[in-house]
Amino acid sequence: MHADDEGHLAVVAVLLKSGASNAFLASIWKNLPAEKEKSVENASVSVNAADLLPSDYGYYTYLGSLTTPPCSEGVTWYVLKTPVQLSSEQLEAFAKVYPMNARPIQPLNGRELLASK
Repeated sequence: MHADDEGHLAVVAVLLKSGASNAFLASIWKNLPAEKEKSVENASVSVNAADLLPSDYGYYTYLGSLTTPPCSEGVTWYVLKTPVQLSSEQLEAFAKVYPMNARPIQPLNGRELLASK
């Protein structure tokens, strides 16, 4: 990290939609903590985040902020266009621990929204 990069973050976001069960999420969900902000360690679990990505890497990008407090600015978002499926049971299991996990949609406020080809 260069000194001029300090404080700048990039986030890759994967959209999820209800559908078929997701094998990657199934392995993660088995190890979700029972309570929000209570970590769980399991040395036998290995995570490869690439397993969550869709086969099409097309994306939208914009300069925004974190979605949780302190909602800091200076975050480059890459939102993949193609959603990944998860089952309604997987969504319900997540919602039990994190019932409200989304920030309200914010206006663009002059930000540029770009898309890959």
